[in-house]
Amino acid sequence: MRRPSRLSLAGIAVAVSVALLSGCAQTPQQPPKPGTAPAGPTAPEAPPAKLTLKPARFADLPGWAQDRQADAIPAMVKSCDRLVRQPADRALGPDGMLGRIADWQAPCAALSKLKPGDHAAARAWVERWFQPFVAGNNGDSQGLFTGYYESALRGSLKRQGPYQTPLYKRPADLVMVDLGEFRPNLKGERIAGRVQNGQLKPYDDRKAIDAGSLAGKGLELLYVDNAIDAFFLAIQGSGRVTLPDGREIRVGYDGQNGHPYVAIGRELVARGALTKDQVSMQSIRAWLDANPTQALALMQTNPSYVFFRQLEGEGPVGAQGVALTPGRSLAVDRSFVPYGMPLWLEAEDPLNSSTSIRRLMVAQDTGGAIRGPVRGDVFWGHGKDAETRAGLMKSKGRYWLLLPRSVTVPVS
Repeated sequence: MRRPSRLSLAGIAVAVSVALLSGCAQTPQQPPKPGTAPAGPTAPEAPPAKLTLKPARFADLPGWAQDRQADAIPAMVKSCDRLVRQPADRALGPDGMLGRIADWQAPCAALSKLKPGDHAAARAWVERWFQPFVAGNNGDSQGLFTGYYESALRGSLKRQGPYQTPLYKRPADLVMVDLGEFRPNLKGERIAGRVQNGQLKPYDDRKAIDAGSLAGKGLELLYVDNAIDAFFLAIQGSGRVTLPDGREIRVGYDGQNGHPYVAIGRELVARGALTKDQVSMQSIRAWLDANPTQALALMQTNPSYVFFRQLEGEGPVGAQGVALTPGRSLAVDRSFVPYGMPLWLEAEDPLNSSTSIRRLMVAQDTGGAIRGPVRGDVFWGHGKDAETRAGLMKSKGRYWLLLPRSVTVPVS
């Protein structure tokens, strides 16, 4: 599903507030002018992000004995089905440090024998086949965890009455390029555009598309009754659209125009409309609703635009190609964590920072703002509770990667 950049160049999660915190551009250091004293020493640059692992025991995992591990098994079954279809010698993780597909064949075969809802058996399966490792970024195990959800919208198959905002299908001339297929050092980086005279050129940005550059080309998938809802749908990457007759259509991410994602929360902070600490999906939405004459222009400061397709069957679908499981599917940076990897998450609860989320999860999605070895986006599902949790989640946390015991891991 996810997402713009994720669901999914993907599966954007991503949460608007996180993009605010992580998307600020750095101003290049300027040399001192002739005849002036140089500025004081600059802070040393942070080292490049690097996944580091430290072995642990299951007894070290906070809350391990209290989790309902069987609730994560349906997600793991879906991921196993995808993993075992791949070539056995395919390497996983940075420089193959997380083993190969062959390491998953025995654990996945044993998984099929578990009975649904048997938490003790699910816990025993994990402990039998996997070894936990504390994940770190150059040894630092603390990271940022956000949330996303499946949006709810009202729409129509044709333009009528209040239904005036189109959701566009992916244009046939949109070319999406995975740069990692051309340069190993660009793994995880993507661009998009259209080919003109044999050259890849930028695609239309949000402002041009809003002005009608794609109108009348047969690309309208649906029309919704609220442009702000459509904007947030693109951030989440998937949603359910209720039609006037009560039918429900599920839509999901199917491409992005290649322009960089710009967080409108950052723009609101720059204007003094919000403080950095106030930024959340809810506060941004409240500002847009309260300032309808300025809302469109603010949303157009984000040139990124997402295209959708209708989803059939179970969903929404993450970047791994499997239907996501609420509360158990995690979007990760696939440059460091491969899809299908089970992991143990401990992070602040967005509804009560004095308590923690502690649960078994599976890496099944990615997102444009999900960058780094210790970074995740929790999929909370559909409905108001999921929307609230996702919008508020901006939690400190950590996770343990659970690797097959057959993998020899270089630890740090």
